[in-house]
Amino acid sequence: MRHATPFFPSLRSTLAPLGRRSIAVLQGIRQKTLSQIEQRFSPALPDSLFPKYRSGDHSRERVFTLPRTLWCWIWQVLQANTSCREVVRQVQALFALHDAGEVDPATGAYCQARGKLSLSLLKSLFCASFQSAEKAAPAPAFSLLQNRPIRVADASGARLADTAQNRAAYPPSDNLPAGAGFPFLRIVVLFSLTSGALLAQASGSLRCSEQRLWHSLLSCLRPADILLGDRAYGKYVVAALLQGVGVDLIAAVAARSRKVDFRKAKKRIGPHDALFVWKKPYTPSLWLSEQQWHELPAEITVRLLRVALLRRGFRTEHLVLVTTLLDPALYPAAEILAAHARRWRLEMCLDDLKTTLGMENLRCLRPEMVQKELLIFLTAHNLMRWLMAEAASHGGVELDGLSFKGSLDAFRQWSHALAQQNGSHRRRRTRLWHQLLETLVADLLPVRPGRHEPRAVKKRSKYPPLNKPRHQYRSRWSRGKRRRIAKARKRASLN
Repeated sequence: MRHATPFFPSLRSTLAPLGRRSIAVLQGIRQKTLSQIEQRFSPALPDSLFPKYRSGDHSRERVFTLPRTLWCWIWQVLQANTSCREVVRQVQALFALHDAGEVDPATGAYCQARGKLSLSLLKSLFCASFQSAEKAAPAPAFSLLQNRPIRVADASGARLADTAQNRAAYPPSDNLPAGAGFPFLRIVVLFSLTSGALLAQASGSLRCSEQRLWHSLLSCLRPADILLGDRAYGKYVVAALLQGVGVDLIAAVAARSRKVDFRKAKKRIGPHDALFVWKKPYTPSLWLSEQQWHELPAEITVRLLRVALLRRGFRTEHLVLVTTLLDPALYPAAEILAAHARRWRLEMCLDDLKTTLGMENLRCLRPEMVQKELLIFLTAHNLMRWLMAEAASHGGVELDGLSFKGSLDAFRQWSHALAQQNGSHRRRRTRLWHQLLETLVADLLPVRPGRHEPRAVKKRSKYPPLNKPRHQYRSRWSRGKRRRIAKARKRASLN
């Protein structure tokens, strides 16, 4: 009887009088959340990705089954990374709505269920979410660079919970005092320029460089891909490695690392457009092995373009781009510049992740759980990108014109309305879903050419910075108490 009951032992006395009806009710709600977001996103994550185990973790019918745990965690992220307590309250409300019994109000069961999710399963869900978003993305209005797949590489980071395990795996910056600061996770991601979804990620501590993490993602690129990057990728080593796997590069050249003189070009193509020969540096790269360094060619031919950045009221700035797309007939300079200009829009996806979804601070207390939490965030981002792609295809608009924040806000509210139309109201749910897509299409981003918003903080904190371990602040007495203790010690020394 113990293995047949789908409830916790503490709930048997409450639910046993319901008999077979209680089991039927639980079977109907066991995979659902209160807002039923799994029904909305199920086309993007097929049911085949949710295995049914016969033994071990998630094999018994608990309150937090494997599908419900996953969808609750995704719901938690879509609520701006809300607390685990709110997730449990949602499940409590769901069980109360269907008269399925009581749920333990503590968060321990939900947190344990999250810890039992396998890392391989979360990676499969992440890959499936990218493929769905990429497939649903509408074709761009104009083709770029022979319609080749364009990927964008960028790096970011996230603060972690201040625990001993996180500090050991992801230590803070070395320039901070001992015991100060938070553990920090460095992340390098690959975006798709077509859909804005993430296709791969690599993470490490601050002691692991961005180039080393990017090098671990080299296998995620396919021949005929084009990689877009910032100044960190406009180097000989990156261009040579990409050429070895059949991938082309478009990146900015760091002015400090390499000075460009168009009078020394190998071949001129047009104004401020020429071919150059980059030779292999004498100093080996620190993030490549000795064998990998020797396998690089002695020299490569690259194409450099100089573009002037004109902004009203500012001085004219010049940007030099490097690319391995050497044929000017197949890859005109205007298309290369247009592709690089779209890179900034994709970098805002990291702002959607960190600011809108709340990935700036990861809350898990152990390194293995940090990796799972990171994958859940990336999967939730891809699911929203899939929703935006569906709306763009439905309304016939450009995907870049949709707002991520606006789409997320609308989905939060419409999901509750869709959840109320349960049962036989299939036509009603379909019509509500189409109305949601039309709402997203109607809320397009305004066109603001030349707008520049500097990253600055307006609101100041009234608290001093925590530049020493917290326990030293806790044990610090008040000024009056320190004076009284000092006077007492002085009197004791005089006596």
